[in-house]
Amino acid sequence: MKRGYPELILNFNTNSPGLEGSSNSQELEGTRIKSDLPFFDLSVIVAATDNFSSSNKLGQGGFGPVYKGRLFNGKDIAVKRLSKNSSQGIEEFKNEVMLIAKLQHRNLVRLLGCCIQEEEKMLMYEYMPNKSLDSFLFEQNKNAFLDWKKRFEIIVGIARGILYLHQDSIMRIIHRDLKASNVLLDADMNPKISDFGMARIFGGNQIQGNTNRVVGTYGYMSPEYAMNGLFSVKSDVFSFGVLVLEIISGKRNNGCNSKDPYLNLIGHVWELWKAGRVLDVVDSAMGDSYPSHQVLRGVHVGLLCVQESASDRPTMSDVVVMLGSETALHPPKQPAFIMKEAPSTPDSSTAGTGLYSVDEETITVLEAR
Repeated sequence: MKRGYPELILNFNTNSPGLEGSSNSQELEGTRIKSDLPFFDLSVIVAATDNFSSSNKLGQGGFGPVYKGRLFNGKDIAVKRLSKNSSQGIEEFKNEVMLIAKLQHRNLVRLLGCCIQEEEKMLMYEYMPNKSLDSFLFEQNKNAFLDWKKRFEIIVGIARGILYLHQDSIMRIIHRDLKASNVLLDADMNPKISDFGMARIFGGNQIQGNTNRVVGTYGYMSPEYAMNGLFSVKSDVFSFGVLVLEIISGKRNNGCNSKDPYLNLIGHVWELWKAGRVLDVVDSAMGDSYPSHQVLRGVHVGLLCVQESASDRPTMSDVVVMLGSETALHPPKQPAFIMKEAPSTPDSSTAGTGLYSVDEETITVLEAR
């Protein structure tokens, strides 16, 4: 592994505003990006992954495949290898190199270095032995490992990680793709937020951004982002609220099996809230071994985070306080997107540039109004 290189010479196009992508053929123009990341030699990564053996493959995303590797010193790593035909990978690679190297928090996955050699572009991260949160929440043979104490710790850990991005890091960052498969679990089941390929930086007094190309995972996107391409810290708050309800219920937002087949998880929880039967949503894998007042508060916070209007949602600093105290909370209004049907408008089309699968989740590309 080589260290001390002051700059990465990457072939990227900076004509696009922010970090929005275009076609690879237009992006491959020389751009110089400052980074303090260590460089890994390609031969080191080939040896660590046993020449990218299929037995070491951990998963596949829009960026490309992810492999487990073991360095010569015995340290395990995760290697994200940019696919040569990836439509989103070039911009994600650029984004992660620019962002994650500057971030340090116990609830964020740590980027260890990169490899840019020959035709290869790869990112190396700390290895998370328990993989992603969704593999525990939504698999019957694993969800029993998550008792309430651990679920609550995961909720609080995710909240602290997002708060760091929004308020406490050297940059103000909007993640834009928070979901269960982007929360990884270390050996002690501590949550770490990953995948900053779609993240955006806010500068100065900026409180909101917009894009005409909405890229995200339906079920986690806030209404203002999904419908109009508007994003802010409150967009991440909405996604966090969905995560909270999924962690408590053990059900996917888009796959909730309630008596009403048209309701998603948010809608199902809202109906139970109005009926005074909130505890009915609790994952049966937890049995009865949970403090009902804490679960009720968790659901309450989750519903406040998924409010229709961004102004009605709390900030992440508010959320951390709410989760750590017993102060009275104001009642939630009817939340957004309570039905399973995807949002549509006369000016938008689902899958404007196609649908693709990432970690068994559907990523939707919408043309915003």
